[in-house]
Amino acid sequence: MEHKILEIRAAYKSEINQAASLKQLDEVRIKFLSRNGSVSALFEEMKTLTKEQKPLAGKELNALRNFCESLFIAKKEEIEAQSSIVAPKIDLSLPGVNYPVGSRHILTRTLDEIKSIFKSYGFSVSGGPELESDFNNFEALNFQADHPARDMQDTFFVTKDFLLRTHTSPVQIRLMQNNKPPIRAIMPGKVYRNEAVSSRSYCLFHQVEGLYVDKHVTFAELKGTLVAFAKEFYGSNLKYRFRPSYFPFTEPSAEMDITCFICGGKGCRVCKNSGWLEVLGCGMVDPNVFVKIGYDPEEITGYAFGMGIERTAMLKYGITDIRTFFDNDIRFLNQFK
Repeated sequence: MEHKILEIRAAYKSEINQAASLKQLDEVRIKFLSRNGSVSALFEEMKTLTKEQKPLAGKELNALRNFCESLFIAKKEEIEAQSSIVAPKIDLSLPGVNYPVGSRHILTRTLDEIKSIFKSYGFSVSGGPELESDFNNFEALNFQADHPARDMQDTFFVTKDFLLRTHTSPVQIRLMQNNKPPIRAIMPGKVYRNEAVSSRSYCLFHQVEGLYVDKHVTFAELKGTLVAFAKEFYGSNLKYRFRPSYFPFTEPSAEMDITCFICGGKGCRVCKNSGWLEVLGCGMVDPNVFVKIGYDPEEITGYAFGMGIERTAMLKYGITDIRTFFDNDIRFLNQFK
């Protein structure tokens, strides 16, 4: 009797686990637990046992029946739970959902275009920290502690010796400190100045500066590079001019103007009726800068230039208020998809 109970127990467990539907489950129940099933047949065989064998056999058969019923109930609940999970209906004939597509910010697009042009000229792209030392931001660039040119830039000082950089020129210093000539690179990034926010100025803006340092670098190379850039970026028909200017870290220094592409040089509100637009500043690296970082100014020369990304974008796209770049107005951003 014990051997038969173990066989039926194993067979029932195997078949109940293989049942995948309520119909298959009921067939297993009938086979084992119905009046004519295998378990009921074992209860009939108890009649042939002796008086001493019946109590133990009855206990084992009751345990078998309870085991089979509990497995049946658990399997039935499992199948019913699975059948209640209805797969979502998909109508393949319906049109797809159009999700809104964003666009690159106009400042990012302008910066990417500028970087692409200079990279085609052989310039690499370098970056540096926005929290800079006074030495890299001012002193190494020929701004002495009492230099009046420091007053040209209202600075966010974090400590006495560290500040939020006012231009990306410190990256030029870092490059020259860590590399030997030739160096040909542009330095895009955020800069900070403690200025009153208005339609023409902001406390945060972006710059791209460039540096080329080697033996026998001339102003003619600087001019040729910047003219080629301006014609590729603003249009090949523009006229240009270089005006003498002053920057502490370049000598000689100049500012580059181009004909106003809005009025064609006739004069308008954007160019203040002059017919010219200032687009960047430039010059030959001052020998004092080379001395600060350990270059021999008798052997090494170089040029540098810089432009504001916001101003460049405002000129090219006719934007009149710098604050719109930072307002996150979706209507403004959608114009440049």
